[in-house]
Amino acid sequence: MKTIKSSVLLIMFGFCSAGMMGQTMDEIITKHIAAIGGKENWSKLKTLKMEGTIKAQGAEIKITIFQVDKKAMRQNIALMGMTGYSIVTNTEGWNFMPFQGQTKPEPITVDDLKNAQDELYLQDDFITYTELGKKIEYLGKDDFDGTECFKFKMTDKNGQETTYYIDASNYYTLKETSKVKANGQEQENSTVFGDYKMLAEGFLYPMSVSSSFGEMQVTKLDVNPVIDEGTFKLPK
Repeated sequence: MKTIKSSVLLIMFGFCSAGMMGQTMDEIITKHIAAIGGKENWSKLKTLKMEGTIKAQGAEIKITIFQVDKKAMRQNIALMGMTGYSIVTNTEGWNFMPFQGQTKPEPITVDDLKNAQDELYLQDDFITYTELGKKIEYLGKDDFDGTECFKFKMTDKNGQETTYYIDASNYYTLKETSKVKANGQEQENSTVFGDYKMLAEGFLYPMSVSSSFGEMQVTKLDVNPVIDEGTFKLPK
């Protein structure tokens, strides 16, 4: 009887723990979304134009990003007196980087296209993960650069994993680390977010984004500008 009672207690503890874990995860996500402005305000974001400066390896790179929610994104990159660009849509993607020796636009690989297409969604990842069919797992608390964080892992339909570190004090995302496949090999990329600003439209946006490639400071942000469809087409 003692063994049976112990087994029942273990089973009940398992159910309670699972319930508590699920409740804790949902509560954290709800507080995160509220802290960054709420789902309603984010849902109003349909187009975005961002200008910024990246400092990398002693060079200053000017970047301009145009984006239409769920449809297309273009990055113009000015470096060494030359301007290149990257275009991603929900059907194809192209790169033209003359400072890397390219003489004409080239289609991006299938893996790169898959990895980039989730970035077409302008809303925060914790708002869109269900729509995108991602699985989410709460990994408990962790420390990032001396800050206590909630740690989550999302896995998309292609098996790509992204780990998020959410500041336990204000529920902002401090860091995300992604495992992506490029040229047949798995790579890990980390991005750190900072200098958050509450925009007039009612949602929070990071004005500083750092990665292994360098640190980008956003210098101008236009919310819901009119963007010509030709922006996302190759020049003839």
